[in-house]
Amino acid sequence: MLIIENIRMAVGSLRAGKMRALLTMLGIIIGIGSVIAIMTVSSSLTTSIADSFQEMGANNITVGVKQSSEQEQVSANGMRFGTSGKSADLEEDDRITDEMIEGLQKQYSDQIDAIALSESVGSGTAERESESANITITGINEQYFASSKITLLAGRKIKKKDLTGKKKVIMVTDKVVENLFDGDNSAALAQSISLNLDGSYEKYYIVGVYKYESGSDVSESSDEDVTTAAYIPLTTAKEQTHADEGYSQFTVVTSTKVDSVSAFAEQIEQYFKPYYAANEDYEVSTSTMESMTESMTEMVQTVSIAIAFIAGISLLVGGIGVMNIMLVSVTERTREIGTRKALGAKNSSIRLQFIIESVLLCLIGGILGIVVGLILGAIAASILGYSATAPVGAMIISVAFSMVIGIFFGYYPAGQSWIRSKHCVTNKRRETLQGTVSYLYKQDERLGNLLRPLALC
Repeated sequence: MLIIENIRMAVGSLRAGKMRALLTMLGIIIGIGSVIAIMTVSSSLTTSIADSFQEMGANNITVGVKQSSEQEQVSANGMRFGTSGKSADLEEDDRITDEMIEGLQKQYSDQIDAIALSESVGSGTAERESESANITITGINEQYFASSKITLLAGRKIKKKDLTGKKKVIMVTDKVVENLFDGDNSAALAQSISLNLDGSYEKYYIVGVYKYESGSDVSESSDEDVTTAAYIPLTTAKEQTHADEGYSQFTVVTSTKVDSVSAFAEQIEQYFKPYYAANEDYEVSTSTMESMTESMTEMVQTVSIAIAFIAGISLLVGGIGVMNIMLVSVTERTREIGTRKALGAKNSSIRLQFIIESVLLCLIGGILGIVVGLILGAIAASILGYSATAPVGAMIISVAFSMVIGIFFGYYPAGQSWIRSKHCVTNKRRETLQGTVSYLYKQDERLGNLLRPLALC
């Protein structure tokens, strides 16, 4: 009941000085609002990064041959790179063979959904009659699109029979069809086009048309000149480029049964170790989207926390403002304190009244700060193109921190209230006390000076 009564008195005191209370809370509102706004943007950015990596394939593991070294460094994306000064060229014997990959897929068949293989052919143009379109050509296997998602608009994807027969078939984007076939995707199927690679022409037949996604290809020029990716069978690509057997890297698409992609990546590295035990120059390393996501998230959160900490310094300023106004309040309410003391109020009760008033002041400021922060954070996230995500943890911490500020910066003024009450008396005895002090001052100047504060209460 005492606490409830003190809360009522605190609310009444704040109502009596609305403008002063608002100005006092302003430091708390700005401090917490800044922190919440920063954490909102950080949370939105982190969510956006996680979603982007998820779309890119968070369950994918990139397996590649790297230069070996006695000392290794770990990059931000989780790939380990050697620091040795060797510069040996990657020869055919150093590459990952089909037999190794087949053995990997067989050994971990329940944990691997697909293994995506690819071979870059180069850049050139797709031509038909007098029309042309810029393309980059990549040879792929039938499992490639398990790791790289596309939207098929017409026809089909590359199949295993295309690889077995080394067929000259190709998948192109709707941008290529727009340039060569006036945008008619269905009419483009089974039609032949000539691929011009450095003056060398090869005829291919279109078997599939997929949707061009802006930003997924290298070129971001005009629609007519944009360079898009085209896919042909992997075996056909190797035959056309006369590439060495084996692969320098490939992608493993893990199944949903894998609990930790990073842990499975380490198992894959262990699988390849026997094959490269006698190789002094190279070994197999892995990187995952999971590790890249964690690295990016940690970096964003670290920067956000640092900025939030700097913004949080204003909370200290706000807390000092609260303490200042509470000291003023104690001075203004000296008579009230003396009256309560004369009526039998305990020192702890007087102290509690001012602490509760300080906590309530900071709590209201904290709540208003959260509202302001969420609004500013949502606006900033919208401008940056992210969906706003409320930082629930930061909101809870902010409210708790507001209460701590109220207790910390309200304790000293509260302590001063009962200290002053020890030296104060009621108004009824003021005249008698002042007369007594004046008389003692005339008799003994030093004693009068000691008792003068009592007459000033």
